[in-house]
Amino acid sequence: MNTPDKPIPEIVESKIVFRGKVFNVTADRVREEGKEYVRDIVRHPGSACIIAVDDERHVSMVKQYRHPARDFLIEIPAGSRHDEGEPAETCARRELEEELGIVAESLELLIEFYVSPGYFTEKMWIYLATGLRATQQNLDEDENIEIIKLPLDEALKMIETGEIIDAKTIIGIPLAAQRLKEIYSRK
Repeated sequence: MNTPDKPIPEIVESKIVFRGKVFNVTADRVREEGKEYVRDIVRHPGSACIIAVDDERHVSMVKQYRHPARDFLIEIPAGSRHDEGEPAETCARRELEEELGIVAESLELLIEFYVSPGYFTEKMWIYLATGLRATQQNLDEDENIEIIKLPLDEALKMIETGEIIDAKTIIGIPLAAQRLKEIYSRK
């Protein structure tokens, strides 16, 4: 974590202006260097994302309707932590089994990042899942997804051609490909 050169601004007041199923919105009055201003903040507990790659270097992704985009997107599986105290790896393992019906022998954290830190508290953790074993898919009642399994190299090409336009997938697939290249070059 970066250490600031200046003190962290003080939150003078924080009011919840919206309570939702997945996130809340607050209006925070902030004091910084004698000045006060208000920031609207979307408060989200964070998400875990999984790049599940089998022994043949095929990646399992999901295709699902995303209403804000008004389109069906191809993405790596992901889901929200139950709360800020839930470990991201626990969430990743749960989502892998729920969405794909897979458990992983190994989960390796590839990267963590803030989705849009100007107004959104959501942090994402992307894991590489290997040593896969099929179990039972257990979708949430509002999930309607199609599982897509394809060679990792094809997923990389789909990013280049614009067929994959989801940010977490665009970030995660190349990182997973690079990590797997490192792993296989040692064998």
